[in-house]
Amino acid sequence: MSSNTPAQPDHTDSTHHAQSTPNPAFTQLSSHSPQPEPQLSPIQAFVMAGCVVLIMGVTMIGFGWVPHLSLLLAICFLLLMGRLRGLSFTHLQSAMTDGVVSGSGAIYLFFFIGLMVAALMMSGAIPTLMYFGFELISPRFYYISAFVLTSIIGIALGSSLTTVATLGVAFIGMSNAFDANVAIAAGAVVSGAFFGDKMSPLSDTGTIASSVVGIDLFEHLRNMMYTTVPAWIISVLLFWMLTGPMQIANLGQVTVLQNQLVASGLVHSYAVLPFVVLIVLAMFRVNAIYTIICTIISALMITYIHSSPSIEQLGGYLFAGYAPASNLELGEVGSMLTRGGIQSMFFTQTIVILALSLGGLLKKLGILPALLAGVRDKLTTAGQAIFAAAMSALSINVLIGEQYLSILLSGTAFRPTFERLSLHPKNLSRTIEDAGTVINPLVPWSVCGVFISQALEVPVLEYLPYAFFCYLSLLLTILFGFSGVTISRLDKQA
Repeated sequence: MSSNTPAQPDHTDSTHHAQSTPNPAFTQLSSHSPQPEPQLSPIQAFVMAGCVVLIMGVTMIGFGWVPHLSLLLAICFLLLMGRLRGLSFTHLQSAMTDGVVSGSGAIYLFFFIGLMVAALMMSGAIPTLMYFGFELISPRFYYISAFVLTSIIGIALGSSLTTVATLGVAFIGMSNAFDANVAIAAGAVVSGAFFGDKMSPLSDTGTIASSVVGIDLFEHLRNMMYTTVPAWIISVLLFWMLTGPMQIANLGQVTVLQNQLVASGLVHSYAVLPFVVLIVLAMFRVNAIYTIICTIISALMITYIHSSPSIEQLGGYLFAGYAPASNLELGEVGSMLTRGGIQSMFFTQTIVILALSLGGLLKKLGILPALLAGVRDKLTTAGQAIFAAAMSALSINVLIGEQYLSILLSGTAFRPTFERLSLHPKNLSRTIEDAGTVINPLVPWSVCGVFISQALEVPVLEYLPYAFFCYLSLLLTILFGFSGVTISRLDKQA
């Protein structure tokens, strides 16, 4: 810009002159100079935040809009508020850009996750894991079987809703044959599916949570085990206590699913090698991107050893996702195997971009700082900070019903507070997963709650008491926060 700008006089001599005779070049420069963030009182910030929540809640819950439209409408509202408060569009746009940049790691990581899911599917890694997982089903311990198997398949697929819509539906169907309580079975399915979603390296929620606080994905997953594993074990014990006498029916539906998996041609002995690569590299704390790339390469090698898709087919699978041959009669398994690809990540990526833009505006307009100012002085311990972050994620789930937003907004809002208290950011990422990811299916009007209740034909309020893992995760993260157990601090780098 300096090439098109005339030379400026010495500012020490021209301050009074600039006031009386505006210099066009100075005016042009000042339009890009930093503008102070508006100072809002906690009450003003609460009203504006309430309007944003109202806009998104009414449009998503009341009108059934997809989150993208609701976010865009909320962004337009904040842009209008910013202009009314004297901020230029350039500075508002810069705030949105800064917000997106803060989460760019997650946006790029989603591309690689889409590629990895497609590669693991076409190599047979996921189908083979599913096949042997079905061997765990036991009529004697039906609820435990449902919980354990959906946990395994959830990790393999990295999607709670896909697990519920496929394997979950099958378990609900088998519940009648076993004379099992459908509500308990649904609770076991939801618990297992969201355990898998939470702990899978393929999951979008884990990627978002780790990126929004600025840590590596596998560091986040390892730290979550402190609350996740105890919650999982306690859930198994509770489902065991609920197990009563059942009819020993045949496992015909399970056999059908296994036969369909075999018919796909993707079940073979060495198919799980890519998972071995993934686990080993994760154990050695290799960066998530490098780990995923190595997993993709190993999966592609297995694919070409076992079958020979053309380069054109390979490109189609990697972009649009793997799909079994149309001439195969695979029934329910067909939809379970049709997954992955870069294209499958677009929906999530665009939500993340818009939500981060919204977060940037909330910060620029002074809404988030003002809201936190009311409680900042009161948050002096790890327990208080973790409790506040958990309640924030929980409240967003209840008020808006959107899983991603509960993670993104809570992580963005409380990251400075955790830094001030010298708390490692992995404490925050674990908290927003425990109070955000796994709580969403317990809200009847949430995205996950509506989907699950329709897919399983079991109302949310009926399976809610039995979704033990979901609310145990929340309770344990709060308990550990106040007790100091498993809480890492920056000075210890634990």
